[in-house]
Amino acid sequence: MKKSKQALAVIALAAAVMSTLAHGQALNYPLPTPEQQAIVDKDTSRWFGDAPVDAGPLATDLSPALEPAAIDKALRKVADWQLARSQPHWDRIWTSSVMYSGFIAASEATGDPKYRRAMGEMAKHFDFQNRDRLPNADDVSIGQTYLDLYFADGSRSQSMINKTRQDLDELLPLKTIKPNDARVPWWWCDALFMAPPVWAKMYKATGDRKYLDYIHQQWKVTSDLLYDKEEHLYARDASYINKREPNGKKMFWSRGEGWVMGGIARTLDYIPKDDPRHGFYVQQLREMATKVASLQDENGMWHAGLLDPKTYPLPEVSGSSLFVYAMAYGINRGYLDAKTFRPVIARAWTGILKNVYADGRLGNIQQTGAEPAFYRPGSSYNYGVGGFMLAASELKALVTAEANAKAVAK
Repeated sequence: MKKSKQALAVIALAAAVMSTLAHGQALNYPLPTPEQQAIVDKDTSRWFGDAPVDAGPLATDLSPALEPAAIDKALRKVADWQLARSQPHWDRIWTSSVMYSGFIAASEATGDPKYRRAMGEMAKHFDFQNRDRLPNADDVSIGQTYLDLYFADGSRSQSMINKTRQDLDELLPLKTIKPNDARVPWWWCDALFMAPPVWAKMYKATGDRKYLDYIHQQWKVTSDLLYDKEEHLYARDASYINKREPNGKKMFWSRGEGWVMGGIARTLDYIPKDDPRHGFYVQQLREMATKVASLQDENGMWHAGLLDPKTYPLPEVSGSSLFVYAMAYGINRGYLDAKTFRPVIARAWTGILKNVYADGRLGNIQQTGAEPAFYRPGSSYNYGVGGFMLAASELKALVTAEANAKAVAK
């Protein structure tokens, strides 16, 4: 008699546990539930990444020193591993678009054009098109890379951004996410990373104020709906406002908060400082950074459930990386106090590098989802690597500026 799928899953899980124990790894973390494992399997089948039981040895050649060369080495190691794995599977889904933004940042930080060159090849392959007509925030997010390539291209060919501009112009008059869908355009907090930078970059490319006004309008709608003014954190969406963790505290998902803070960092440079709404984003970045810093654990990391780390004992690298990115950005632009946040960043960077494997894999990245979940230490997904590349690039800019300031002062 054929075994049921559930029985097969149990057998596979038991085998995985035995393999883990055989490799001498203490199983001191909860394994994904069957529902969560189904998401892991789906993510793996779609080439977002994977979650092996044994990911091999951790890297021993990286230094957590906040020095340009050390940061550059870690950035290249992880970026090269991810590029080799991802190139055969380019996609226009948000998971890939976050990674693409990271590759653009990696070229800017290292001076190595190969990452940007790969992005150019990807963009041409898709003819600079977004994932869907009337794209939601996720499906328009690849437009960030198209616009970055446009800015870097000497010819400034309109063909690189025309399709994205047409999509944005179709979205402009819509009061909801799309016809016959009553949800607001950016109804989930992740959208604040995916969409606003596209609109902001289009404002820079065209000088047309309507793209900037759209950001102000829709961000306020989402903030009014999801931002907890007591906790200074965002609910993932309206359905999570009253959800609680096992310890009874409110449910705030680390990667969701990272998306928002990272979204501010990727948008704010394009908002003129004399714009009446500029201060709103700065204030929200300060409030969120202060709250997040207060939740950092003794190893410098954050967990999937920010207010319930005991339920989720493994560090979560995608959220942690986005926090480092946003905090380093805040210091670099003068929005955050360096004396307060630089030590937070230093501890976090040390913690994050402990999740890099010898081959360049970046582990402890939670699979896709909408809330805190369980995963394995070797779990690695492209969007989390994108967050890491953004963090490393902004951190390198921070320490380079510090080194230059010291040299001038001598």
